[in-house]
Formats: sequence, structure tokens, C-alpha cells
Amino acid sequence: MLIDSHTHLESFARRGDLEPVLARARAAGVDLLVTVGTSTDDWDLYAGLEATARDGCVRHTAGLHPCSVDERWAEQVGRLEERWRTGPTPAALGECGLDRFHLPSDAEAAARVFAWQEAAFAAQLAIARRLGSPVVVHSRGAFRECVAAVDASGVDWARVVFHCFTEGAAEMAELTRRGGRGSFTGILTYKSAADVRAAARAQGLGRLMLETDAPYLTPVPLRGQPNEPAFLRHTAAYAAAEVFGISLDELAAVTSANVRRWLAL
Repeated sequence: MLIDSHTHLESFARRGDLEPVLARARAAGVDLLVTVGTSTDDWDLYAGLEATARDGCVRHTAGLHPCSVDERWAEQVGRLEERWRTGPTPAALGECGLDRFHLPSDAEAAARVFAWQEAAFAAQLAIARRLGSPVVVHSRGAFRECVAAVDASGVDWARVVFHCFTEGAAEMAELTRRGGRGSFTGILTYKSAADVRAAARAQGLGRLMLETDAPYLTPVPLRGQPNEPAFLRHTAAYAAAEVFGISLDELAAVTSANVRRWLAL
């Protein structure tokens, strides 16, 4: 059985498609989904999904995504710790981090927003350290700064994952040297993603985690369709055959164990 370590179920839930999506995931051998919080808009929804999901197949996280950060970030981050007191307890804090790709085109506005992102990320890392929580890091165009922020925070690197890892083997070496890890999406299957496959090999099977990041980043051969958790099987089959040269069953067992160890499930 596979675990989708990072997905976004909000769009499916809000349009009434969640039950079929979960059923297709189960049929594809994906028996646990970690749905990842991005702002106060989805925290309650995801907590409710976890509380009502059949067979405990959904876990959730809570965090403020860098693209959700604005001048009100402190108020939103200030509400995070209460999520750990009210239950169900989030499995991890995040996603949080830094994103240069979606900054405003105006240089002054971009600098202001990035400074908010840095402050919000540091505040969330401080909360994660207090709680002893795993952390889901979003890093786009800001790998070095994200690594430096985690270093400065004192968070246990063994509980840190850089999700949707798209850097190369050298950057992966920086994470593994510290005890952190990256997780991989359908990008792993793209013809242009040789550097990402090299990073997965550099990390090694013993630390590998897979995710869909649904509804984004649909793997080959379904690219062009909206992604969903059932499609994790295509990424896993590709990783097993083309990246690690092992059976799908072996890869599923190892990656599922890695996710459970990271989340302390």
C-alpha cells in the first residue's frame, strides 16, 4: 500500500467529489493521504475530513503557505498552536517556507512580500520546535534561504521534509547531511527532470517519500489531466522501475514506512 504524503483535498471536497476521489485512491492501493494546510481557509475543512474519514485514511497538517502570506500573516500564524489543542491533532506543521516564483513584479513590493514570508516562516518554525512537530517546507527559488532558516530555528532536521523536491543532487546532499529529506511528485516522471531523478537516487530509497501535490503535477502518462491521489501509483511505478530498479511492492513498503517514521505514526 502507498501513502500520498502531500496532497490538497480542498478542491475535491468543495465541489463534492471527495468520496469518489478517496475510493479511486483506495482502489489504486493508496491507503493513507496527508492533506496539507495552506491557510486559515482550509484548516477547519481538513481537520473535519480527518475526523470523519473512513478507516482513518486521511491525516491533515496546518500551516501558512508562503503564497498565502500577506500583511496579516502574524494573526494567522498566531492561531496555529490552538490547532494542536483542539484536535484532531495535525500530523505536521506546514506547508510553510519561501517562494520567489510568485512574488509581485514590482521590486519594492516583491521585497516587502518576501520579508513577510521570511518572518512567517521563522515564526512557524519556532512553533514547530516548541511542539516537536514534523515540518513540511515549501521552497521555490529559495532553497538556500530555506535551509538557513531551518538551521537557525533549532528544529530537528530529522522531522523536516522539503516537499515537491525539484533541486538536484548537490542540494539533496545538503538536506541529507543535516538529516532532512525531500519528497517527490509526478515531476519525477517528466522527461526533462533528469536532475530530479538524480536527487532521488542521491537521497536513496531508505529516505524516499512520494506525493501527488494534487490537484497539481500530474505524472506521466496522465499529464494534462487534473492530478488526484490515485495517480500516485504511476509515480511509484516509474520510481520503482526507472529510478531504483526494484518492484513496486518493495518501493511501496519502504516509502510508506518512511512516511510513518517521519510523522511518528
